[in-house]
Amino acid sequence: MEERIAAAEAEVASLKEQIENVRAQKKNSSMGAVSSSQAPLREIRKPIKTRRTLKGHFGKVYAMHWAGDSQQLVSASQDGKLIIWNAYTTNKVQAIPLRSSWVMTCAFEQSKGNLIACGGLDNVCSIYNIQQQTTNARASKELVAHDGYLSCCRFVDEGHVVTSSGDSSCIYWDVTSGDVLKTFTDHTGDVMSVAISPENSNIFVSGSVDTTAKIWDLRIGKCVQTHKGHEQDINSVAFFPDGYAFGTGSDDTSCRLFDMRSYGEVNKFKSDRIACGITSVAFSKSGRLMFGGYDDFNTYVWDTLADSSQTPYAMPTPHENRVSCLGVNEKGDALCTGSWDTNLKIWA
Repeated sequence: MEERIAAAEAEVASLKEQIENVRAQKKNSSMGAVSSSQAPLREIRKPIKTRRTLKGHFGKVYAMHWAGDSQQLVSASQDGKLIIWNAYTTNKVQAIPLRSSWVMTCAFEQSKGNLIACGGLDNVCSIYNIQQQTTNARASKELVAHDGYLSCCRFVDEGHVVTSSGDSSCIYWDVTSGDVLKTFTDHTGDVMSVAISPENSNIFVSGSVDTTAKIWDLRIGKCVQTHKGHEQDINSVAFFPDGYAFGTGSDDTSCRLFDMRSYGEVNKFKSDRIACGITSVAFSKSGRLMFGGYDDFNTYVWDTLADSSQTPYAMPTPHENRVSCLGVNEKGDALCTGSWDTNLKIWA
């Protein structure tokens, strides 16, 4: 029996080596070379300016997420509050006091915008119905199953949410009943971020401290792709607008672009001038721009069609502390960044 197991392991190793050789042969060009060979690249419009500053939190802003209407957004802060903002007027629409101030993530439900999810070091994903809130705000549902902190949560639809945790797992939940529908446990380190595919809500990507990003299928409850390349923790993942690729941001000072069709890395964004990690990433509506929030207080913009040798564009008037989160709204006409300086900025 041991001989058969050893033979099977040797065969698997051989097949893996053959696959890697084929993939290496097909990497015969770079993104910059391919894109410039078609036609001259259109210059990116600059500068992107700060249009609004949202002030109201009294602690570090840890997370933000746009609503589906592209006008409202929710932010979560160490001051123990969720604030719903009108990004256009800068007005605070609603403030929700949290039972635990150690919040790490928040999410707006995209279709109707009635639900908000959040969580953190309490290991619980709390769901709030903002249409039914009173002065004594209580969670309409608390999803309890994780054994570690809640690092990220995203709604699949009005009735389902995906969470990631420091217990190395992701969980797919039924929001109405509070039941665990599926648990995903292939990661070997804290899972830091998840993102739902914009084209197929059955697909989501996760990024982990184990340096890998994994693609999961909710229908079969399994990992269908594992993408390697980063050398340190992956802190953030975001889907490319077409749903066929995704971006990652890592402590290894690089952002990377992976394509699910070629099952590999297609571009890498790194500069010798930048010696700090990335906390969050997002794409413009067209996918031409990749935004990264960095520990050095800056937000950098990368051209996804250019080579990794490019110099990134640093957004003017940066934050006064670490950029902890960022996101582009559904319309694609505004970027929001949140920071440990307690403020959020709207850029366009």
